[in-house]
Amino acid sequence: MADSAAARLPLVLLGGGGHCKACVDVVEAAGRWEILGILDLPARVGERVLGYSIVGTDERVAEFAAVGASFLVSIGQIGTAALRRRAYERIRAAGAALATVVSPLAYVSPSAAVGPGSIVMHRAVVNAGATIGRNVIINTMALVEHDARVDDHCHVATAAVVNGAAAIGAGSFVGSNAVVVQGAVVPDDSFIAAGTLFRQPRT
Repeated sequence: MADSAAARLPLVLLGGGGHCKACVDVVEAAGRWEILGILDLPARVGERVLGYSIVGTDERVAEFAAVGASFLVSIGQIGTAALRRRAYERIRAAGAALATVVSPLAYVSPSAAVGPGSIVMHRAVVNAGATIGRNVIINTMALVEHDARVDDHCHVATAAVVNGAAAIGAGSFVGSNAVVVQGAVVPDDSFIAAGTLFRQPRT
């Protein structure tokens, strides 16, 4: 019988901070990828994150792309999506593939869609008809309900709830335990603090 590791797909992570550790845990649980290494700042090259080496900076993206590696942006996002956007664009410019990672402990409805470069973490739920864009974090225990939309480069943080038919604009952050009410529209690049109840603004 062939070694199961040989069947796994090569993967490189961009960003070696705290969020990277959570990403590694989900990637390992999913079992589809072999992590070749992590790219981060020059000063961190040679360090290890949960046993995986920081093997260089984003200058090596094209090199890894040339040998068929896929990529996942493992930089966290709280105040702004700028760093995650830049890393994503660096990968796209190299013509590299973006992994879509779903924890085996999460639930993604067969009628939902999750875009390239996005990660759905442990115990998260993406329900029927929901759409998740590119380079999105659906963090631990988050809920994206039926027919909701989360656009590119967003972070729906731990235990946050995006209710049915709500729309989260690109680059936005929805903090831990925040609730976006049904049908609400969150503008692009919004910051919704932890524990907030976000209602559709009255006009």
